[in-house]
Amino acid sequence: MLNTIRLGEWFQIIVPKEWENITIDHLFRHVWEAPKKLIHTFRMEKKVQINGKEANWTLPLTAGSKLQIQLFEEEEILLTPWFRSIDILFEDDHVLVLNKPPFMNSHPNDRETDTNTLMNAVAFYLLSKGEIRNIRQIHRLDRDTSGAILFAKHPLAGAVFDKLLEKRKIKRTYLALTHGLFQNKNGSINAPIGRDRHHSTRRRVSPTGQPAITHYQVVKEDKQQNLSYVKCWLETGRTHQIRVHLSHIGHPLIGDVLYGGQPIVKRQALHAVKLEFLHPFTLEKIVCHAPFLDEKPIFKGINIYDV
Repeated sequence: MLNTIRLGEWFQIIVPKEWENITIDHLFRHVWEAPKKLIHTFRMEKKVQINGKEANWTLPLTAGSKLQIQLFEEEEILLTPWFRSIDILFEDDHVLVLNKPPFMNSHPNDRETDTNTLMNAVAFYLLSKGEIRNIRQIHRLDRDTSGAILFAKHPLAGAVFDKLLEKRKIKRTYLALTHGLFQNKNGSINAPIGRDRHHSTRRRVSPTGQPAITHYQVVKEDKQQNLSYVKCWLETGRTHQIRVHLSHIGHPLIGDVLYGGQPIVKRQALHAVKLEFLHPFTLEKIVCHAPFLDEKPIFKGINIYDV
């Protein structure tokens, strides 16, 4: 782990030996892989210091030096705050991991009229703490899908975590309850996904779609009900990916009527049970487990820490 501390608007890192002899420019471009436009802003606005003085971006860093980055400035709030209690799984100055309830959109489709989303609730939460900043959504969950979802709290975190997601360094594990018993108890589904031209929201496996890979493992079976509890983890993040892939191999999610599931429960039985990443600003290994939130249990007899 890195030795870090927040000092007002500034984030301070004691430069570790591993960073010795690399430049600040290299750190931003190649370690954090921040976008060029954002790097330019940090350089032009002098938002990086070494030991309290304006930093030279081309000089090698020295172990033990104090690297200070202005990350926590106030911003113009772009979302309408909306009060609703939120279930926090992890929070620091950079990111927020929440346990999203079902039947709630994670983000507004229209900022003016759609104000009762999870992002609006987070906006209220941050303002209530005196944090005058916008939240950035790193990945999405469908309205009826519950579980762990990741948000960034400042522009650099948003950009860095976007890149981590793109490079598959944020591991998301889901639990699904499906129809049928699997012949193969574990495997991978490698099938491209595209839009269904006959339905505005539906996706389908299509040779002309985007590459999509889902790995799965059956963790429990209910032979009497002909149901399977399935752990899934993704290499890609296509819209409705798990729902489409499991339906494609003949095991639609229960409750997922859009993809062939029966309405045994009121929503598709999909829960983002675990989220893992190496924190880029602290080098701490973060593992978040999301408890089930349904009033009537869907995933019966499953220990979230065993998934």
